[in-house]
Amino acid sequence: MVQKSKPPTAASEPKRRGRPRAYEPDVALGKALDLFRRQGFAATSLDDLSEATGMNRPSLYGAFGDKRELYIKSYQRYREEARASMAAIFREEMPVRQRLERIFASALNIYLSGETGPRGCFTVVTAASEAVGDPEIRAMVLDGLSELDKAFASCFRRAKEKGELPESADPVVLAQIASATVHSIAIRSRARVSRKELEAIVKGAIDVMVGAKE
Repeated sequence: MVQKSKPPTAASEPKRRGRPRAYEPDVALGKALDLFRRQGFAATSLDDLSEATGMNRPSLYGAFGDKRELYIKSYQRYREEARASMAAIFREEMPVRQRLERIFASALNIYLSGETGPRGCFTVVTAASEAVGDPEIRAMVLDGLSELDKAFASCFRRAKEKGELPESADPVVLAQIASATVHSIAIRSRARVSRKELEAIVKGAIDVMVGAKE
């Protein structure tokens, strides 16, 4: 007599191995970005990246190339996210003081974020160091600095045209001061200067650029 085989139960069925979420390129790149922002390029090993992303070395190489290529892709991702977070503020119509307050507040939100402490700005904290010896990274850093200068200059030109700034105001010079303020709070945030102190620096800089409130 042939014994009928029982249908496999849920417990006896072989488990399907789904691809871990960390293997999704977008998620893995975000984890690599967080790690590079915290530790910089030189201090981040492939083992560190493997642990952070959940990907072994062959998988990392297959998805992103070597460590330098992954670093560059991480920096590109950072710039895209930072640009997206501020684009609307630069684009919308509003008084120049309000615009500057919102831009700097958005920058502080980026720089002070991080599970283990303020991560600062990728450009200032880590990419600027790598730019010394890497022409491609240097070009990216210079492009980022120029992009920010131009965005601020356009902001001050519009304010001048609307009569919010005196005729003697130089939009290019004001843009350089605004960018320098962004870089300063980025460095200070990484050094764990409090948000209250950083906001005081921002207020003082805005008062210099557009005039103190009476």
